[in-house]
Amino acid sequence: MASQHFSAAQQPAPAPPRAPDSAPKPTHTASPPAPAPAKAQAQTQANAQAPRDDAPYPWHLRFAWLLALVLGVLAYVATFVLMLLTGNPMMVPTVLLVGAAAIPLTVLLLAQSSRIGPLVPTRIVLVTAALGGLFTICAAGLEESIAGLLFGRASILLVGIIEESAKLVVPLLVLALAHRVTRGGGIVIGIAAGTGFAVLETMGYGFAALLARNGGLGALDATLILRGILVPAGHVAWTGATCAALWYLVETSHKVRGVIALVAAYAGAIILHTAWDATASGALHLLIGMISVGALLWLIVAAHRRFVRRAAPATGAGPAPESRGEVRE
Repeated sequence: MASQHFSAAQQPAPAPPRAPDSAPKPTHTASPPAPAPAKAQAQTQANAQAPRDDAPYPWHLRFAWLLALVLGVLAYVATFVLMLLTGNPMMVPTVLLVGAAAIPLTVLLLAQSSRIGPLVPTRIVLVTAALGGLFTICAAGLEESIAGLLFGRASILLVGIIEESAKLVVPLLVLALAHRVTRGGGIVIGIAAGTGFAVLETMGYGFAALLARNGGLGALDATLILRGILVPAGHVAWTGATCAALWYLVETSHKVRGVIALVAAYAGAIILHTAWDATASGALHLLIGMISVGALLWLIVAAHRRFVRRAAPATGAGPAPESRGEVRE
């Protein structure tokens, strides 16, 4: 009876071996979804680390152009009044520099500062402005002196060609050496080169007005103010438009269209420059200024929009045409 009871008690024992056969099935079917959360977590971390086109940009950098305008005007007024009160001639270079640089610097910062960040690395902008201004003022001064000796007063018709060509030398070097980090920023490079030349040229005109027979501090002040107001319609706009077309030619897949844009911008800059120098008509100067400033603002807005679109792939929206070296029209 004990053995029968013992054997009867062992009858259910064979049942447990079935559990191992059925147990792995649930674990096997549940294992595939496991990698999904890991992928999702990795993707979330990547998206969080990637720069976004709508990421907040510090307001003091985005509106640096406005701060430069306000501070530049205040600095000019303060230094000029202080020079009058003290009668210190040592302050003349400071007045010349501040008065000549306030407006061009404002335009440069306006072009450089988009709503998501700077278009071009700051170090390249500074180098372009410094070298572009120094080279152009020296090269144009030498060439214009030679043209004056050869052609007399008719050489004024060559000033536009000389200066608009000289201002492109440094931007061409930047294009050759640093195109990868300046893509889409041709307008900024052009404005930087034009700003460097405009500042030095305005300082020269102001100094000449100060030393003129009927000059003085009043003539200095009038010259700096007038040229400061007009500079966005001059060198800054003309060189900016030409360099924007030059960068467009390099970056676009429509080479014929790029060549046409570059020829039109370069020829237009020379024509507007020559017309400005060859006439004293206020109405014609106003018309030239409106055309130049209008084109400049349009190019700045267009460059900012392309810059934002190029940054869009960081949000996972897919590659933009510019990221493949193309510019979609």
